[in-house]
Amino acid sequence: MNAPLPTGRSDTAAGTSRLALLALSVAAFAIGTTEFVIMGLLPEVASDLHVSIPSAGLLVSGYALGVAAGAPLLAALTARMERRNALLLLLGLFILGNALCAVAPNYGVLMVARVVAAFCHGSFFGIGAVVASHLVPRGQAARAIALMFTGLTLANVLGVPFGTFLGQWAGWRSTFMAVTGLGVVAAIAVWRLVSSLPDLPSPQMKRELGVLRQPQVLLALLMTVLGFGGVFTVFTYIAPILQQVSHVSVGATGWVLILFGVGTTVGNMLGGRLADWRLMPSLVGVLVLLSLIMLVFAWTMHNTVASVVTVFVWGVAAFATVPPLQMRVVQQASEGPHLASTLNIAAFNLGNAIGAFIGGSMIGMGLGLPSVSVAGAVVALLGLLVTLASAALERRRTASVAACAVGA
Repeated sequence: MNAPLPTGRSDTAAGTSRLALLALSVAAFAIGTTEFVIMGLLPEVASDLHVSIPSAGLLVSGYALGVAAGAPLLAALTARMERRNALLLLLGLFILGNALCAVAPNYGVLMVARVVAAFCHGSFFGIGAVVASHLVPRGQAARAIALMFTGLTLANVLGVPFGTFLGQWAGWRSTFMAVTGLGVVAAIAVWRLVSSLPDLPSPQMKRELGVLRQPQVLLALLMTVLGFGGVFTVFTYIAPILQQVSHVSVGATGWVLILFGVGTTVGNMLGGRLADWRLMPSLVGVLVLLSLIMLVFAWTMHNTVASVVTVFVWGVAAFATVPPLQMRVVQQASEGPHLASTLNIAAFNLGNAIGAFIGGSMIGMGLGLPSVSVAGAVVALLGLLVTLASAALERRRTASVAACAVGA
């Protein structure tokens, strides 16, 4: 990873760094809103476009697959661009995609528009994570990444619930019109507040691709796919779960999503601190907690109060995984972090797509909405197993290096 700025920065430099991180967070807020708001509007979209709830849920999978496909493509196309200009280009693509969502006349066009909007996602967060970690002193990289991702979690606190309210009141298209406006604000913030970084060189694609041959990098990406995939197995269908099983009214659903968003914000910042403290043990603990909560949710979702409490705790655990999962990839791919960081965002969204598909399949097979939560727990447990395997491999390598050193 590129060397961070020295600890003894001036107050002016520190203030500039904070403003740059704020701009990245604003952009993350806009992108997070368009990614997650569809979950709160699934019933409205399905009704308006005359498709089933599982079919509407595939709009989540379509977006996620757009991220997965667009991440390596856009990373290659923007590799030689100055980092701020690359971020602005990606935000322009985001604005275009969401404008198309707002005017989409049918399900097919909406799916294409969601994919277009998704293309910017992976590269933006991948580049943004590297930039964020470059702006802070050594030892604070995970917290800087967490600060950028705070915009993503605040999207759950503010963007998603208020987007849901707006969509229920004025139609789901109005939500995407508002998101388009958010994209414009985000682009202006990045343009004004993120300065060029001449000491942050453009990635060398040969070196970047080389790190993908490392087993630990590949394991880290798989940890993300499975560890976070369990979250979206459930979250994709959170509105039907709350309304049909927990008996939360349509109007109150948005308030429950606000509570979930508060939990994700707490979890994101907690995850950043835990990752800077002890990365792998913290990640193992969070994944254990996340799996248990989703198992419990299969039972508590039948009670309104218990389901609301569980949703909050679940939000904390779900997003406590984000900074350590992202930091693990950046750490293991230190010789070529740009592409690996971008691909990890794609891995998050590949997990989202797989999770949405698994959840929809459980519903389609007639197993009921509680089974979706059980399936999410199983997926997260698979992520835990991969994490334990990665930690074991790392311990063996460390022991081998130590033995060689003693022998020498």
